[in-house]
Amino acid sequence: MTRATTVRAVLAAAVLLVSVLITLTMSPRLGLDLQGGTRIVLQAKDSDTAKADRESTDRTLEVLRQRIDSLGVTEPTLTRSGEDRIIVELPDVQDPRKAAEVIGRTAQLSFHAVQGPATQNDDKAGDKADANADDGPTLPDEQGRSLDLGPARLSGAGVKDATAAFDAQQGAGWTVSLDFHKKAGRDWTQLTGEAACHPVQDDRRRVAIVLDEQIISSPQVSPSVGCNVGLPSGSTQITGSFSADEAQELALLIKGGALPLPVEIVEQRTVGPTLGADAIDASARAALIGAAATALFITVIYRLFGALAAVALAAYGLISYAALVALGVTLTLPGLAGFVLAIGMAVDANVLVFERAREEHAQHPGRSLRSSLTAGFRGAWSAVADSNVTTLIAGVLLFFLGSGPVKGFGVTLAIGVFASMFSALVIARALTEIAAGSRFVSDYQGVNGITAPGRVRTWLTRRDPQLMRSPRRWLLISTALIAVAVLGIVVRGVNLGVEFTGGRLVEYSTSRPVDVERARSALADAGFGDAEVTTAGAGDLSVRTGKLDNDGEHALRAALAEEGGKTTKVRDELIGPSLGDELRRNALIALGIAVLVQLAYLAIRFRWTFAVASVAALVHDVIILVGAFAWLGRTVDGIFLAALLTVIGYSVNDSVVVFDRVRELWAKARRVPFATVANQAVLQTVPRTVNTGMGALFILTALAVLGGDSLADFALALLIGICVGTYSSVLTAVPAALVLERSSKAPPPARKRAPGRRSGTRAARRDPLDNGARV
Repeated sequence: MTRATTVRAVLAAAVLLVSVLITLTMSPRLGLDLQGGTRIVLQAKDSDTAKADRESTDRTLEVLRQRIDSLGVTEPTLTRSGEDRIIVELPDVQDPRKAAEVIGRTAQLSFHAVQGPATQNDDKAGDKADANADDGPTLPDEQGRSLDLGPARLSGAGVKDATAAFDAQQGAGWTVSLDFHKKAGRDWTQLTGEAACHPVQDDRRRVAIVLDEQIISSPQVSPSVGCNVGLPSGSTQITGSFSADEAQELALLIKGGALPLPVEIVEQRTVGPTLGADAIDASARAALIGAAATALFITVIYRLFGALAAVALAAYGLISYAALVALGVTLTLPGLAGFVLAIGMAVDANVLVFERAREEHAQHPGRSLRSSLTAGFRGAWSAVADSNVTTLIAGVLLFFLGSGPVKGFGVTLAIGVFASMFSALVIARALTEIAAGSRFVSDYQGVNGITAPGRVRTWLTRRDPQLMRSPRRWLLISTALIAVAVLGIVVRGVNLGVEFTGGRLVEYSTSRPVDVERARSALADAGFGDAEVTTAGAGDLSVRTGKLDNDGEHALRAALAEEGGKTTKVRDELIGPSLGDELRRNALIALGIAVLVQLAYLAIRFRWTFAVASVAALVHDVIILVGAFAWLGRTVDGIFLAALLTVIGYSVNDSVVVFDRVRELWAKARRVPFATVANQAVLQTVPRTVNTGMGALFILTALAVLGGDSLADFALALLIGICVGTYSSVLTAVPAALVLERSSKAPPPARKRAPGRRSGTRAARRDPLDNGARV
């Protein structure tokens, strides 16, 4: 065993050991879509006294944190997003009505002297008694009578504590007791002392307590309190015929303090715990079965080395999971799907290496197995690096331009890229190099899986099909596919999800089966005539409406319960129209940036003709995938966007592998017609394309069949995208490059000489386009 192999083995063992320790000692952080709960996104707005910037939003967040802590929610999470948005995650909260009401209120508390009943000119709440700026508003009291108030003498900032209690002795029912800070206590004593100077039963002897421009209590100062003496400065009590819930909510709002800025709910998602548990179980089954099928497949194709690659894939899964846990990444449902998907994508690097090693062994039959394997790793490095960079670009775009769970998918995908490269280039290489040192493994072709050319390569060598003889024929087929997709978009339309259009989407589970038409009729009778009702799998109902607040959702659920018995909310998504417009705009920006970044990267790494051809192929894939979903009537939402950007990465990944081989062969045979070079490059990379695609399809099929309804559209999009991407990378990108090269005057790429190799040797004079396979 060489020193380099020893270093790789030690490094692999160390990383695996750390990963095992992390897995055994740390627990994953599950997103709300996996553990159940409510996620609310708040948009801070400018007020008369403050601008919605980073600093004021942070102060608002702290007030919200105090309120939510008082609600008793287990392990809530509050984070600022951008300059003026706050994301609130409340695990296990299934009814967001109370939470949304409490955290969304500004809770501006103030104490006013009462100047008397409103004059006849002041018949509307909020009018001024006169033009004097020192006068306060006119508001209705608890009995509905309008009172003229003086200016605010004391604000909620002076309240140190607020508690709700039941006053049995005085018969006042539920009350809220307030404790003041020292200076505020003196102001309270002065205010009540001035009120006590007025006769008993005079409205001016009252003190108005105002919350968000509404008088919640206006008690009279006790007759026992003398003029200018006032009540003690320590505390007071708010009465007002409160219920227990109302008193506790009022105390919570006062104690939390006023929000520095008004806030608006722009997004709200609720997921039932059962759905999350089912999603975890379904994804776990899909991961195990799909990974097992993939491992079996590469073992059959590459024998012992395939089995060792399967071991490296298991190590990849362990390392990826440990990285997610150690970095504190929130594991969402799309992220879990990305984790499963990346197992299939991780096969790609191993397949690239093994196919390259097969070529090296076929070209140099006398070379040792270890030398062929080393040459395979060296020759595949360029394609592995480029293909992983393109996938990483997709992950970065998802993180920065996606929202909510889509960000989790982007993080998972990016971590998967690094983990897959480590597993393939360090762990798999160490295992295969150790195995290659065995004479038994080297001598028997049926064992190692490298010294035999493989059935696909043998068939291609025997037939030698000239796929690139008529490149325009393939471009016409691709154009026809695009036309069919565009026709679907025009005729059927794209079914944009609530995430992009705004509105509310709620899924319910009923104890009795309910026909869609009956449910639609029941909702129409209840005043929800515009509600769209569809089935949501397993007998559940999906209801989509326009603007619908939490009280409206409660009434809608009650209407369904009359038909279906006990009705449980499984999933609830509310997206404000402004956020929907923003998400739709960001989705288009993400696609545009993805195309431009891929174009720039490929132009730098290859030739402009190769870059334009690759981007044309990925645009072809995007249009066909959107068109397929239009024809099928499937929803295009944020999860679809994640799948679409992944398909872009996969499509470019495939094109990179083919063009990397084109560049290599063309540099060695600069006088050979480009069509001949391209055809040979395609034939040499087809085995890799087929084997990689099969590995990914096993995982995606398992996700589509076993992953549950939540992952069905995601898996379907990737299945369609990978099939179309595999086709386009060979039969769209390469023909497009051929057409572009015919009009380009750029010379062929320069040949890169291998270290220590002089031109003119026998090896250099051998036909560079001979793939070396023998049958």
